[in-house]
Amino acid sequence: MGRLRRRLLGWLWSRPALQGWTLIAPAGGWLLLFFLVPIGIMVGYSVMRRGIYGGVEPGFTLEHYARFFDPLYLAILRRTLVVSALCTLICLVLGYPVAYLIARSRRWRNLLLFLVVLPFWTSFLVRTFAMIFLFRDTGLVNTLLLRLGLIEAPLTLLYTPFAVMAGLVYSFLPFMILPIYATLERQDLSLLEAAAVLGAPPAARFRRVTLPLSMPGVVAGCLLVFIPALGSFLPSDLLGGAKQMLIGNLIQNQFAAARNWPFGSAASLVVMATVLVGVLAYLRTGHRPAPGMR
Repeated sequence: MGRLRRRLLGWLWSRPALQGWTLIAPAGGWLLLFFLVPIGIMVGYSVMRRGIYGGVEPGFTLEHYARFFDPLYLAILRRTLVVSALCTLICLVLGYPVAYLIARSRRWRNLLLFLVVLPFWTSFLVRTFAMIFLFRDTGLVNTLLLRLGLIEAPLTLLYTPFAVMAGLVYSFLPFMILPIYATLERQDLSLLEAAAVLGAPPAARFRRVTLPLSMPGVVAGCLLVFIPALGSFLPSDLLGGAKQMLIGNLIQNQFAAARNWPFGSAASLVVMATVLVGVLAYLRTGHRPAPGMR
């Protein structure tokens, strides 16, 4: 009986299709349990009535979705989209030169990559708290500016939109640098040599060769920054003093303070739909193979 079982298992394992399903089963089960099931619960909560003391009550209603499209909440979503887009743009402007430097550097590449990923060794919450000590009136920034004589009184940096944006950029900048570096590092440098032989100046070589070939990394980096920034709430809470409500703060407050789980679930699903639009845009523009990649 044992020999028959072993033969049967060996025959099943020899089937290519079954091998594929066996390999993806652990990851698929994990995603099913911790991603699809919670989303299903959120979908169910979003169409149920709010309990008197919080939670949900049996029933079906779409009032929470209708409430989200109130001008007040649409203004919060619009503000969040603008902040996330601005954060993505700043990360792109700052991150592309860094990624280019790392990709073209031979001697210091490993050290520079280490410095880029070093912030991930510390909790996101701890890093956000550390920025409070930088931006407060007696923090490092104001102290340095005062000692250099550049200002006469401390600047109001903390609890401002500037502090929120600085916190977002600091948190998500590595997500922009790494994908761009990956595409730049794999580029065929012989294309640049051919362009130089044909008389193209450095600016033209960058504009006509390097930049187009790095667009998959740019698109991936923009999505990796924009999507987390869209749902982030810690920088706005801690660095902005909760003065500027973003969609992440709204959802967090609905689940925690207001205990309005149905409305929080509906708002979360609307944000997820917004993220899905971004992912579909990435699949249309960023998944095309670029010529000249090694």
